[in-house]
Amino acid sequence: MSTVIKHPKDFWTGVIFLVVGLSAVFIGRDYAMGTAGKMGPAYFPTVLGGLLSIIGGIAVFRSFKRVGEQIEKFHLKELFIVLAAVVLFGVLMRGAGLALAAVVLIMISAYASPQFKWHEALLLALAMAGFAVLVFVKLLGLPLAVFGPWLRF
Repeated sequence: MSTVIKHPKDFWTGVIFLVVGLSAVFIGRDYAMGTAGKMGPAYFPTVLGGLLSIIGGIAVFRSFKRVGEQIEKFHLKELFIVLAAVVLFGVLMRGAGLALAAVVLIMISAYASPQFKWHEALLLALAMAGFAVLVFVKLLGLPLAVFGPWLRF
């Protein structure tokens, strides 16, 4: 890595923020902007993308001024485990329902951690699944099945 960049973590975080923010602004440019009082479909992604780009620009700028840590090892295995858990959550939502999909998501995601313990992960998964059902189905009234058609015998 070049010695010009003194804080590689800030630099690459800023680059990621810039890419995501500018992508949101670019994608939203074809939609109607609207006003703050009557927002169009481009308003939210453009404003949020602009703010994210500003934060990214600041992080990149700071990376040249502030000395910081080097980037650690990139954990690909753990990244793919969590990604697989999220994809499986999406697949299970329709057939198994929110409760089981949330438990599976949390158990598989927790397995990616080196400190994984089955009993702790299961307690967390059950508590979070109950919380998700309470908030999204009961309090917000979203039309999500708590238990999907796969679990109705």
